[in-house]
Amino acid sequence: MPQAEENVGKHAGAGHRARLRERLLGGGAEALADYEVLEYLLFAAIRQGDTKPVAKALLKRFGSLAGVLNADPAALKQVDGIGETSAAALKSVAIAARRMARSEVSDKPVLGSWQSLLDYLAIDMAHLTVERVRILYLDARNRLINDHHLGDGSIDEAAIHPREVIRRAMDLGASALILVHNHPSGSPEPSRADIQITQRIAEAGRLLGITVHDHVIIGREGHVSLRAKGLI
Repeated sequence: MPQAEENVGKHAGAGHRARLRERLLGGGAEALADYEVLEYLLFAAIRQGDTKPVAKALLKRFGSLAGVLNADPAALKQVDGIGETSAAALKSVAIAARRMARSEVSDKPVLGSWQSLLDYLAIDMAHLTVERVRILYLDARNRLINDHHLGDGSIDEAAIHPREVIRRAMDLGASALILVHNHPSGSPEPSRADIQITQRIAEAGRLLGITVHDHVIIGREGHVSLRAKGLI
């Protein structure tokens, strides 16, 4: 059973917390190591004591800072020292990061803010444990008008119907779209099914004046653009 939050390391001094706060406020993005960032995030939930063992246990369990922040709350609470308050504090940071990233692509031409779009997609999808398919529908100025969660599961024509994808674009008044999905395996390299379904959707779009700008595959190891590979 996870140890109660208020009982973790009651006798550790406040001096360490003060020093971390000073480094955080006085330094740049790399002022704190990943485990120290987690330590600081846990201070609000664990009011007294040493949060370092809990932070290091989280990194060991989930592999990285991003892995911790994207973990399911029930999984977080399986780590000694993490209760509901701590899990909520960590999830709030993940939500804030997603909203900040999304704000960088909202109301802007997506093709002119490509790196911001990739950052947003990576934050939102790179650490998912299921394969998720999204369609980003764009207006005539290439601004995002709808971020549609098409579904979870393998990307193939049994799950994705090209005509339905294009019909939704027409219903929304979209002029273009970008396909997005993730590979939970970590590698973003496209499969044969990824390439085939993209080409079918692009062909269906051409008949009705809907442009398929790209198909972006997100993985923990990076991303792949099918257009950049010459596959669209």
